[in-house]
Amino acid sequence: MTELTGLFLSELTDWCKERKLPGFRAKQIFKWIHQGVDFDGMTNLPLSLREQLKQEAIAQPVRIIHERRSKIDDTVKFLFGLKDGNCVEGVLMHYHHGYTLCISTQVGCRMGCTFCASTLDGCVRSLTAGEMLAEVLLANQFLGEKGKVGHIVLMGSGEPLDNYDNVIQFLKLVSHPDGVNIGMRHVSLSTCGVVDKIYRLMEENLQLTLSVSLHAPNDAIRRQIMPIANTYAIDELMDAVRAYVRKTGRRVVFEYALIDQLNSRPEHARELASLVGGMQCHVNLIPLNYVDERHLRPATPEAVQLFLKTLEERRISATIRREMGSDIGGACGQLRRSVLEGKA
Repeated sequence: MTELTGLFLSELTDWCKERKLPGFRAKQIFKWIHQGVDFDGMTNLPLSLREQLKQEAIAQPVRIIHERRSKIDDTVKFLFGLKDGNCVEGVLMHYHHGYTLCISTQVGCRMGCTFCASTLDGCVRSLTAGEMLAEVLLANQFLGEKGKVGHIVLMGSGEPLDNYDNVIQFLKLVSHPDGVNIGMRHVSLSTCGVVDKIYRLMEENLQLTLSVSLHAPNDAIRRQIMPIANTYAIDELMDAVRAYVRKTGRRVVFEYALIDQLNSRPEHARELASLVGGMQCHVNLIPLNYVDERHLRPATPEAVQLFLKTLEERRISATIRREMGSDIGGACGQLRRSVLEGKA
């Protein structure tokens, strides 16, 4: 069965030609698919063709199997069910500029970061480009007349650059003018620092925002919480980030989760300022999400404010990330894990 959400229009045209279908049918099907419509809803297709499509293809490889709505804000957390029985999470957030969807790129994650729930059981498999696109289509269907997803962050479960080819295909699909048509300047891709893939990504010239999960100002601390630091030293990562900025002209965002005592003292802020100073960047400070299975604790609100003040005194662009959906387990991996354990 062919997963149509993962096909470019040219590929869908070839697929239709193989079945002796006229070329204009491909464009009709493509538009329907990117509206999240199943075969029965493709009303300008003959009934016989719709029945043929049901036998040979999949219009929607993902479905919403669970949702949690925040009572604090408009955040909604989805658990998406995949055709093989696996599940991943997505978070829909409402900002003044519109709706942002955080999507997953893998079932679980193999990066092993000690503060993240997504990686507790390792990586089961990578998502296809069609499955990632389906997350966006389902969110649009959920919104209905309220609007459409206008911004995407690849920051759910999984390391996007560990699923490189499928992620690049998804990005090109989601920005297609005849599809969802979300421009790359409205997309952020988060990586824990897969240096060789950062160099490869910058050659794609996609103009997306690169978001680097840094979480430490030096190798000694970073190696305690992020296994990727044993492969790539922080200096190697910074060289790659600077190259990305030079090549793309895009500002890079550094994500920094503040962990009690470990990386959240003023001396850590001063060291971080020295590390990123002079770079076209922004530091996004994140109050750590507590994960039951981990021993790490979030920094105190006072420590967070002092850290921010220390960065600002050194002219580093920085903000504290607004917590969205804190009452619904907004951090990636938490809902999926609770469902797998029978708690949800």
